[in-house]
Amino acid sequence: MKKLAQLLESKQVSSEEVAQKYLNRIKEKDSEINAFITVDEDGVLQQARAADQRRAQGSPLSKWDGIPIAIKDNISTQGLLTSCASKFLSNYKPVFDATVVSKLKQAGLPIIGKTNLDEFAMGSSTEYSTYGATCNPHDIERVSGGSSGGSAAAVAAEMIPWALGTDTGGSIRQPASFCGVVGLKPTYGRVSRFGVVALAPSLDHVGPLAKSVEDVAILFSLLAGSDPGDSTSAQIGPFAVPSWDGSVVKGLKIGVPEEFFSTGLNSEVEQAVRNSLKMLEEQGATLIPISLASNAYAIDTYLTIVTAEASSSLARFDGIRYGERVDAEDTNTMYAKSRAAGFGTEVKRRIMLGTYVLSASQYEAYYEQAQKVRTIIKQEVSEALKQVDVIITPTTPTPAFKIGEKRDPLELYLSDLYTAIANLSGVPALSLPCGTTSAGLPMGVQVMGDYFSEELILQVGSLIEQGVGGGVSGD
Repeated sequence: MKKLAQLLESKQVSSEEVAQKYLNRIKEKDSEINAFITVDEDGVLQQARAADQRRAQGSPLSKWDGIPIAIKDNISTQGLLTSCASKFLSNYKPVFDATVVSKLKQAGLPIIGKTNLDEFAMGSSTEYSTYGATCNPHDIERVSGGSSGGSAAAVAAEMIPWALGTDTGGSIRQPASFCGVVGLKPTYGRVSRFGVVALAPSLDHVGPLAKSVEDVAILFSLLAGSDPGDSTSAQIGPFAVPSWDGSVVKGLKIGVPEEFFSTGLNSEVEQAVRNSLKMLEEQGATLIPISLASNAYAIDTYLTIVTAEASSSLARFDGIRYGERVDAEDTNTMYAKSRAAGFGTEVKRRIMLGTYVLSASQYEAYYEQAQKVRTIIKQEVSEALKQVDVIITPTTPTPAFKIGEKRDPLELYLSDLYTAIANLSGVPALSLPCGTTSAGLPMGVQVMGDYFSEELILQVGSLIEQGVGGGVSGD
């Protein structure tokens, strides 16, 4: 991204030319990838021209002024369709921007469009979208991951240099791994959720995706910070991009939870992650075996909590305040018919499950128990991070699978087997490429750290990136 910023600063290229380049790329590639729900051609060109005028006057809003970005379609954008990939919101255009969108605009980043996702961010493959599945740019017969599959695929296919996603159980990191890009789930509360359509408020995060660790760090620096509009926002200052000091690896204590290297892990993924660990060890890090045994209960705990909170969050979608109303003879029937017509299969499944676990007869057995297990998981992660500086694991058990291959929802849920623990505990986690399989599919490694340790995990990620030959900043 620095190269592109330098070209803009020296006026070797204009922001309008940059925006047009990416628009042309979208026209060329997106018919087969389906990463975008909305492309705002007129809007992005208008914003790019405004950026050019600011640079001509010597008053750019930031170093990155004029570099376009894509936004996941569950993040509110004023006057621009925010559908959550759902029929229910097929005509919804917010009258306000999410805080993260406002921050991007304040930095001068033109918004090129909104990216595809699993409906209401409920899924791990971007197959559950009213607008069709997003294909993996490395193999269009395979999924891009989810729910931020559109954002990850758009970056991987070079239709945009960077994008925003959301992560509730792995929805930034898993598609980043499948598509061979970098994705960061920040510490809970480090980035505002105001204006993001809620799935599970205690688990939802907003974060960046890009081609390199450095570009993710740059975008994160534009997003991070407290927000009075978000009651869960952490009272912590802005984030500064690291100086990328390689000496951080000397004496670094890396926790390696062996439970993450057991049955079900693809052998090529395991080897790639262990190669990354070995490389860091050779540079001066110490590998320390640790136990995160409670991760065996992470998926069950996550699914119980996420369905319960989703049931509550989506109660507002009733056909009156949002979406198209299906007329009926009485109010309750109208609610039922509107929701039946507006929601897709996976959303209905999760709402029903969530309503069940919150019911008076089942609350104690399921939701309350899940919250207790979540506390245990959080305590275990905290104890582990007292012994080590970072924890490194595979991001996903396998590379990207074929579209339509996993028809059992439980199989899809297991895609978050290694990522949900960071959402349940709230710690930051980074996914970045660590190689490709013999079939040419990307594989990802995950770096987790203590609360607000984004700088450290990005530094470690940068070292891994250099070791596998990545780290080319977007241009």
